[in-house]
Order: sequence, then C-alpha cells, then structure tokens
Amino acid sequence: MGALRLVIRRLLASMPLLFLTSALTFVLVSLVPGDPARTIAGQHSTAEQYRLIRGQLGLDQPLPVQYWNWLTQVFRGDLGSSLFSGEAVTSILQNRLPVSLSLILASTVVSGLAGVALGLLSARRGGVLMKIVDGLALFGLAAPPFWLALLVIEVFAVTLRWFPVTGYVPLEEDPSGWARSLVLPVVSIALGAVAIIAKQTRDSVLDTMNKDFIRVMQANGFSPRSILYRHILRNAALPIVTVLGVLMVSLLGAVVFVETVFAMPGVASLTQQATVQHDIPVIQGAVLYITVFVIVVNLVVDLAYVRLDPRVRTS
Repeated sequence: MGALRLVIRRLLASMPLLFLTSALTFVLVSLVPGDPARTIAGQHSTAEQYRLIRGQLGLDQPLPVQYWNWLTQVFRGDLGSSLFSGEAVTSILQNRLPVSLSLILASTVVSGLAGVALGLLSARRGGVLMKIVDGLALFGLAAPPFWLALLVIEVFAVTLRWFPVTGYVPLEEDPSGWARSLVLPVVSIALGAVAIIAKQTRDSVLDTMNKDFIRVMQANGFSPRSILYRHILRNAALPIVTVLGVLMVSLLGAVVFVETVFAMPGVASLTQQATVQHDIPVIQGAVLYITVFVIVVNLVVDLAYVRLDPRVRTS
C-alpha cells in the first residue's frame, strides 16, 4: 500500500509539470524565428495564399487561443497533425519511439552493469585501478557523444567492418539485425556513462565498507562474500540508483547527437527536425512524450528507493 500511495502521489504531483512544460514549450517555439505557413506557401506565393494557409493551420489566432485549442485536443487523446506532412503526431511518435527507447534502455543497462562491476572491482583492488576509474570518469564527462560516435564508426564500422555504419532494424523484423544496429550507438552513449557509474559505485562501496556495522560483521566472522553482496552493495545501492536515474534522463541529450550521426529515425532526431521546420504540433507532442518519460524514470527511482530502504515508505 505504501508503494501504491507513493505512485498516486507522484503522478498527481506530475500533472502541473506536464501543463507547465507544454505551455512553456508553446511560448518558446513561438519565439523561434521561422514561419511554417511561409515555408509551405513557398517564395512565389501571393499574400492571399499566405493568409489562407495561416488560417488553415490556425496560426492567425492569438497564441493563448492556439495553446487552448491544442490542450483541448490533448484531453481528447489527439495530439494534432504535422503542419507539413499532415500525418497524425501520435502515429509519427509511435513509429519513432521504439528507436529512442531502445537506445536509452540498452545504454542504461550496459553502462549500469559494466559501471557497477568496474566500480566494485576498483573498490576491492584499489591502487592503480582506482586511478584509472577516476581518469575514465573525467574522460566520460569531457568527451562529447558525437565525437565518441564518430570514433567508434571509424574503428568498428569503417576499419574493422564489424557493424553497420547507419540505420535501424526493428526488433520484430530481425532481432539479430536489431541488436547489431544498436551496438555502435549504444557503445557511443555508454562509454562515458560507464566510468561515471563506476566512480559512484566505488565511492559508495568504500564509504559503506567503513561503517561500524560492517566492521562488527567482519569481527563476528561473517563470510566476506555475504558481507559484500548482501549488505555492502545493498546499502551502497541508493546513490547508484540515483545516478542511474539521472543518467537515463541525461541520455536524452546524447541520443539527439547519436541518432543524427547514425541516421536513426528516433524521437530525438524528429524533435530536432521539427524545431528547424517550426512544426509546432510535432514539437509539442515530442516534448509531452519526453516529459512523461522523465516522470516515469523518477517514479521508478522512487520505487527502487522504497524497495532498497524501508525507511522511505514512511517519508
């Protein structure tokens, strides 16, 4: 029941966030230079044709009226249609969502498993390995995702020819091709994240190992393996889970560059293209999906807290 109340409370608290994010996005998009009606009409259109197109798109109405019309459509489950293709925004996003989700989830799993393993090994061995983890963490924070993407393309696609350079294969069509198409993009995203998680894991494990209750268990002859996996890792998991949650949200920025470099038809590249075209319905729909994703990630992190630390249930 505690977890259910937490979910309900978080979802109710997220409603104002969805409203404010959509309203702010609508205002910011209106301030970006560009006019979709002018783009659609073309350079040689007459003033009457231009006004007609603006009226058909609803761009001749005041901004609050445009936002209200969009908001009422959302409450009916309709995100509108693209100003350029006329395709339903929901259909566009559903076609592209699996690409971005595959990248983010696969990158999080890979970086999480590799980072925790490397951090745990660093905490147990120390010495040179600890310094290497610090250096890799600094490199991970400094290296741009698009540079890493170009680097892995040069090595693994151009030189070694192990993986395809660009493109995305849907999972339902070819699971093996889907996995191969994700390897290089995921490596590009996860390289920097692995070191960051490794450093957080190492620091959390070392801090927990110095706790009094761990020393008491060691003095009482508890198995070192039991102490490590059942007590140290469990108590060190909270900051690691926090970093993983922040990482999943921050990967949205990296995915924009990676989808562009690898020509992957995801939500991030769609948002970038729609911003350039000033396609307001697509931008609004993409931002709404991204905001929901952030809310879900935060909710999962909160539920993980409840699972790992029972004291959270009473807070």
